[in-house]
Amino acid sequence: MQLHPFVCALTELTFENSFNPYADRCKIYDHADAPERRAAVLSAMVTRAESTGADAIWIGRDLGHRGGRRTGLALTDDIHVSRHAERWGLSADRPTIGKAVVEQTAAVIWSMLSRIELGVFLWNVFPLHPHEEGNPFSNRQHNAKERRAGEVLLEELIRLLRPRRIIAIGNNAAEAAARLAPLVPIIGVRHPSYGGQTQFRKQMNALYDNLPLQNELQLSPETSRYAEARRLL
Repeated sequence: MQLHPFVCALTELTFENSFNPYADRCKIYDHADAPERRAAVLSAMVTRAESTGADAIWIGRDLGHRGGRRTGLALTDDIHVSRHAERWGLSADRPTIGKAVVEQTAAVIWSMLSRIELGVFLWNVFPLHPHEEGNPFSNRQHNAKERRAGEVLLEELIRLLRPRRIIAIGNNAAEAAARLAPLVPIIGVRHPSYGGQTQFRKQMNALYDNLPLQNELQLSPETSRYAEARRLL
């Protein structure tokens, strides 16, 4: 299968203490062809989304070791691989072996996505899994060099998918989106981790159910200049 050029570029990313699920194989949890599977599924999704456009891109920070490291799909764990593919009219089996692993952030994200029929593409500022040195099954925040590489791909993804709006999940995503997409309405929401689940759900309910914006729905400071985006909801 010929990969979309966007995914081809992604497979070539290499950073110290980062796992590239589209090029690297975990010897413990992956099928033998897991990198190829992950790249093929993502390529098909990008191709489908490019042809149809997207209502929104939801942007997180980076892949987690219980989620995207295993699936190759942003904000998606083993449990939700098939549902993610189905949203784009595709089919996919998880590329990992053993018991399916649940990620809390993915569970919250998909509890909202299950109620939304519009085209939503999931992505991260840094599209690989950054981990602590010597501990591949840990999470760390990407560094400045990794962010710059990720932003190049994010900017290209925005160009390809032509989203009507961007939902930035957390301040890191809001900052990156504000730099890269000045002409696209950007709405910052609370990241569901570290006690943010309730606020995240309230914000997303307001965005997708056309509810009046309550006091708890606050745009992050980095995205305050995009407040006019609320008129488009």
